[in-house]
Amino acid sequence: MNDFDFFVGTWDVANRRLLKRGVGSDEWEEFPGRCVAYGFFDGAGSFDTLTLPTKDFDGATVRTYDAERDEWSIYWINSRRGLDPVPVVGRFVDGAGTFYADDTDDGRPIRVRFTWAGITSGSCHWEQAFSYDGARPGRPTGSWTPPAWGGPVTNPRPVASVVASSAPMRQMEFP
Repeated sequence: MNDFDFFVGTWDVANRRLLKRGVGSDEWEEFPGRCVAYGFFDGAGSFDTLTLPTKDFDGATVRTYDAERDEWSIYWINSRRGLDPVPVVGRFVDGAGTFYADDTDDGRPIRVRFTWAGITSGSCHWEQAFSYDGARPGRPTGSWTPPAWGGPVTNPRPVASVVASSAPMRQMEFP
């Protein structure tokens, strides 16, 4: 169940994003990010914040595990647009995670494939690809774009070094 435990900590992300999706473009932008990830619910949940110092937005991700269905739902939150209500859903098999969703991109229906792979104690790789022509797992028709966004994630740092503070804690009172 603890599939995302590997991601707890602070990571440097080398983002690579396709500038124009679904039109055959191969023009990319690259930009740095810093991700801080936490686990909760004894491994059945995961949350991270993604700071993008050269972009005009940041992001966050919430991941929840459904033990009965043996699958994860992953929700993206953009600091400008808010919660993307369509999660990618899937599971890890043999150390790699693959997640799918039906969504839209600029009003066009798409199939989204989101993957986590190459997972080690010091690195991993994530990517997101789109299909504009109905690709499905195990279906011979349909095609996937090059990854629309993704990149290597490296240099984990303990979460404690990020959240430790000498500031006094405030007491919260509830009515």
